[in-house]
Amino acid sequence: MLVCLTDYLSLCRVTAAIGYLFLLLFSFFITVYTACFNGSCQVLDSCSQATDCGPGLYCGNCPALGKSQPFCTRGQAIVPTSIVGGLPFNKYSWLMTHNSFSIVDAPSLQGVQRLTFYNQEDTVTNQLMNGVRGLMLDMYDFNGDIWLCHSFRGQCFNFTAFQPAINTLREVETFLSQNPSEIVTIVIEDYVHTPKGLSNLFLNAGLDKCWFPVSKMPKKGEDWPTVNEMVQANHRLLVFTSVASKEAEEGIAYQWKYILENEAGDPGVKPGSCPNRKESRPLNSKSASLFLMNYFPSYPVETEACKEHSAPLADMISTCFKAAGSMMPNFLAVNFYMRSDGGGVFYDLDSMNGQRLCGCNTIAACQAGAPFGSCKNITMPSSSPMTNTAGGFSGSVQFSKSASTIYYPNQFAIGFFSIPWMLFLL
Repeated sequence: MLVCLTDYLSLCRVTAAIGYLFLLLFSFFITVYTACFNGSCQVLDSCSQATDCGPGLYCGNCPALGKSQPFCTRGQAIVPTSIVGGLPFNKYSWLMTHNSFSIVDAPSLQGVQRLTFYNQEDTVTNQLMNGVRGLMLDMYDFNGDIWLCHSFRGQCFNFTAFQPAINTLREVETFLSQNPSEIVTIVIEDYVHTPKGLSNLFLNAGLDKCWFPVSKMPKKGEDWPTVNEMVQANHRLLVFTSVASKEAEEGIAYQWKYILENEAGDPGVKPGSCPNRKESRPLNSKSASLFLMNYFPSYPVETEACKEHSAPLADMISTCFKAAGSMMPNFLAVNFYMRSDGGGVFYDLDSMNGQRLCGCNTIAACQAGAPFGSCKNITMPSSSPMTNTAGGFSGSVQFSKSASTIYYPNQFAIGFFSIPWMLFLL
């Protein structure tokens, strides 16, 4: 009788252990397969594909910070005028892409292998749809036309060329035509020597109709017209050149008369320092009302950008703010703008616009028409950037092929081997 009872208890213990094991496995699979998906995941939530993440987010990772498990990351900006509108143009902060044309995996149109650096991962159209409002374009005389190109000793070659500039300008024209309340700024690193080359280029791209005239630009650091006035007059394209003579010759604004700018490349990412470019007036000068903050290393590396766009970027914004005499940057120019550890450049832009437009720590807390400093109580970072539809866009947040791969451990293997092996010994 005792033997039977002992055998029965042993059988019960084994049965219970097996049942517990299956319960754990069932709970594990429920956890894995009932996690957020189909657009319900928010910032920093784990994801396995782009469609898991909510509006304005994409599924990415940041191995440079030890994050190989993919998570939902900001990939779209809140357009500040959609929340606080009607202020002078220079009262806002805008996202700008450095070498906007230099796109990873862009096909070579010259039939040779391109040997140059890359700075962005998606098309100019996509950049604009994701909230970019400033484009840095390098233009050269090349093959009897004007091309977007990186230079080798100041000259464009077939192995550094990208495409005719008019292709990109037509993308800008299409965007402005389809979004009649939006304003775009183009800063040209100008190597074009063809007489009237640039003015004819913009004319042929159909952009003359929304050109902001040089005659109306503030010359002594005054406020710009309001964004509403610019939209009503259809002066929604600001163009600046690095060549002084073209202001008088072609009506294109000479960049250094209107824009203050910190040093580009490695000097511009050195912690605790924000020197002005040698071409620029001192950052604390009051003779210009636009401030372009460069934040990108001399040699762009895709996989490092997410690290660069984390805490170091916020620190540098604070440093440059102080260096400019408490002037917030109007343009934040970066490489690989969508790469971050979660919020990235979009989170910082929200903070910049929130502080300057309504005295809040993020623009998502601003309330139209409310007194300065009257803020909504929201969690930082906001779960999804697209909290409004006015001025927002639903452009696909995407990388090129070489930039889109995400790496993550096999969840089943981790879950399986985390089960206590003692259960099998009962």
